[in-house]
Amino acid sequence: MSKPKLAIVLLSYNSLELVVKYLPLIKDSIPAEKDYQVIVVDNASSDAIGEYVKSEHSDVRLITLKENHGFTNGYVESLAQIDAKYYCLISSDIEVTAGFTEPAIDLLESDETIAACQPKIMSWDRRKEFEYAGAAGGYIDHLGYPFCRGRMVNVVEEDHGQYDTVQEIFWASGACLFIRADLYHEAGGLDNDFFAHMEEIDLCWRLKNMGYKIMFQPKSVVYHMGGFIIKYGSPMKVFRNHRNNLIMMLKNLPPYEGLWKIPLRFCMDLLTLLKMAADGNWNTVPAISKAHFQFVWYFPKWYSKRIEVNKLKNNPNLRGIFPKSMVWQFFAKKNKLFSQLNWKP
Repeated sequence: MSKPKLAIVLLSYNSLELVVKYLPLIKDSIPAEKDYQVIVVDNASSDAIGEYVKSEHSDVRLITLKENHGFTNGYVESLAQIDAKYYCLISSDIEVTAGFTEPAIDLLESDETIAACQPKIMSWDRRKEFEYAGAAGGYIDHLGYPFCRGRMVNVVEEDHGQYDTVQEIFWASGACLFIRADLYHEAGGLDNDFFAHMEEIDLCWRLKNMGYKIMFQPKSVVYHMGGFIIKYGSPMKVFRNHRNNLIMMLKNLPPYEGLWKIPLRFCMDLLTLLKMAADGNWNTVPAISKAHFQFVWYFPKWYSKRIEVNKLKNNPNLRGIFPKSMVWQFFAKKNKLFSQLNWKP
């Protein structure tokens, strides 16, 4: 059997209800003449998703993992078993639209220096708004804070076509990520130690360090429910976001930048902790302290990853890094929309 051009890989953990609802839409969106394969990865669920796929979708390949070691590991284990030219990594809480694959694949086919791209990601329940996790493409500021066109911190814009241009970005959302399979593996894939959150930013940063482009394709549109597995603002999400952000910076920043930016981020995280306490969010306060502790305690492990990333670097493409502080722009200068940054990446 020849390898498919595109493998659409849907990772599911106890999300049978969503798979029943959205898997048929994925299948219906694929042009009949295309050599695409749909794959459901059961990440050690307890909700009989495997039985459902076998009985109702015999044309869909099922990969069953015996243990759940996190979102990232689900892809790490399954993608090692999938041979294709391109991967589309798609969350179980994504509702696709008709023909969503073709604009993204056409974009990847048009330029071999494009490693990955993402579609326009809209909110599932507020259909006119972008969705938090990716919106119209991701960026980071020079201190490593991620943000998006269409979403700054917690302010999400309505879509009025203001970002309907194919655009180079810094990172593509893991909610729906199209990526060249060979480059995914060459870059080392998703980092298992992240478990979940920011793993796609880390992967895209490595690809950028290898000299490749990450792109946004507005002609491809999906709707994301968001917060299905781990709710926004939960202590676990806060912990992983803060810890993984520091690991990502250590792995990917040039040495002369990491020496001062990571200590500065510790200080800024402490300010975030104090603000959470002042706002009465006491249940999330320990999450930041725990993130810092784990970063320091396992520092040799994180640093060994940096050594491996440095071996990949080849004429890094740094387009998409905002040269100022997004945090200062948002909180001090009250620039809460991407357009108000007056920046053309």
